Amino acid sequence: MSAPVQPPEARLASEHPEAAGYRAGRTLPLRVEAMRQLRRRRTLLMGGVLTALPFILIIAFAIGGTPDGEDGGGGRGGGSRINLMDVATESAANFAATSLFVSAGFLLVIPVALFCGDTVASEASWSSLRYLLAAPVPRVRLLWSKLVVALGFSLAAMVLLPVVALAAGTAAYGWGPLKLPTGGALSAGDTVPRLALVVAFIFVSQLVTAGLAFWLSTKTDAPLGAVGGAVFLTIVGNVLDAVTALGSWRDFLPAHWQFAWADALQPQLEWGGMIKGAAVSVTYALILFALAFRGFSRKDIVS
Repeated sequence: MSAPVQPPEARLASEHPEAAGYRAGRTLPLRVEAMRQLRRRRTLLMGGVLTALPFILIIAFAIGGTPDGEDGGGGRGGGSRINLMDVATESAANFAATSLFVSAGFLLVIPVALFCGDTVASEASWSSLRYLLAAPVPRVRLLWSKLVVALGFSLAAMVLLPVVALAAGTAAYGWGPLKLPTGGALSAGDTVPRLALVVAFIFVSQLVTAGLAFWLSTKTDAPLGAVGGAVFLTIVGNVLDAVTALGSWRDFLPAHWQFAWADALQPQLEWGGMIKGAAVSVTYALILFALAFRGFSRKDIVS
């Protein structure tokens, strides 16, 4: 009878006694990867941009006077048609909601694409990827650590914007209920939970961009190609959603539901649009993440 096949870890320990304490699950800890990404210049730059945006809006409103926007189109994908710009300076809560409204369609796409698209491709471009795998860090473990950290930083970017906006808005416009452009208001006690729900939905809706960027990051050695490709495909999705001739086919586009979070800023919370949008986004994201793991596990790493 042939000898039983040993798992890689057992074979490594038997051939190299000094590696007897090797545990695949202990390689590339999340805290190590998080600190590596936190120290990078692009992380600090993105944090600075998101921190500065609320102050730029406050200056713009101070120069331009009372906001007077046109139709915001916020009701696409099940949400009621809202125009948050009309009530942006009513309170800190209104200002935070407006900051999310003006940035959710494009600005918040950038950190997601950057953190998820740059993570693997940058290692390849630095010729350090093969050395990480030779540590030895299992490929699945490497991708898992990088994906979790990238998604964590993406979520942190989305939380940073409204937190800064609430603080700056409180100083500029005072704390108070969130006044709705459709009439009525949300009490101050309901404001923070509703804004947290908005941020959570925006994060889930951006999982498609994260999946695209991460998948492309495993296919190329050029970080800019992975980041730019994800942003480009996200823009293509927005363009296709604007083609009304597609009719009900637009329901399968993640971009069609990107403003469904407007339903969370109504006197009566509505879940329909957000549930549909989240289901579409998560489905696409899981497929893309699976493709990334499957392709990377078979890829010939030469850089």
